Amino acid sequence: MIWIRSLAFNIAFHLWTALMCFALLWMLLLPRPQMVAVVKWYLSTVGWLERTLVGIRYEVHGRENLPDGPFLLAAKHQSAWETMKLHLLVKDPAIILKRELMWIPIWGWYAAKAKMIPVDRGAGGAAIKSLIRNSRPVRDEGRPIVIFPQGTRVAPGTYRPYRIGVGMLYDSLKIPIVPMALNAGLYWPRHSFLKRPGTVVVEFLPPIPPGRPRAEAMRDLEERLEAASDRLVTAAGGPPTIRPPQAEPERNKQAATAVS
Repeated sequence: MIWIRSLAFNIAFHLWTALMCFALLWMLLLPRPQMVAVVKWYLSTVGWLERTLVGIRYEVHGRENLPDGPFLLAAKHQSAWETMKLHLLVKDPAIILKRELMWIPIWGWYAAKAKMIPVDRGAGGAAIKSLIRNSRPVRDEGRPIVIFPQGTRVAPGTYRPYRIGVGMLYDSLKIPIVPMALNAGLYWPRHSFLKRPGTVVVEFLPPIPPGRPRAEAMRDLEERLEAASDRLVTAAGGPPTIRPPQAEPERNKQAATAVS
């Protein structure tokens, strides 16, 4: 039954998305806020497909922890599910994504119009400078900036070091970090055709205020975000994350930060 429902969802999702990509091209002529409103409508229809065809629902805890002004949303990245919910979870986010996604025909046009923040993962230190430079106007607009601290999708129960980009943004932008824990990978596994019914839980944790030493703030971010995500995963029957003893925030000093 899960296989049949997953097949139905995947067919419906891809056909609907392809249709909307072409049918909504007129949105590119709208002012950006109006275009984003239509994108939110499309994302809500995908949520309806999830609930109806594969039985995936979601609940959100901790909205009171979201600041009124700009902030960094440091989100766990376990699957494609959360990338399609960010505009429904927070107001008008700017998502940091790998530059190659902006080259996808039509989809990339929408991302550019929505003012996402591309980063070149292969550009070394120049990528960090570009990331900070492109993030400052977004901060000045009062929008939240979404970054996946581990740089890619990480399955529940798997450890991957946090990358330096989130720390550099925290230092440079002088805005709080809100950790976002979730367990979406249990129901929408990465690189998997199958989608499993259940309730995804998203939890916004209390913000890390600006002005703290970067290493201290990043250690706090990793410890709290990993602990909260593990709690949500294990409560739903998933595996806990086993961290290697030497694992520390910012231990991985790769110069570029990106998302998949």
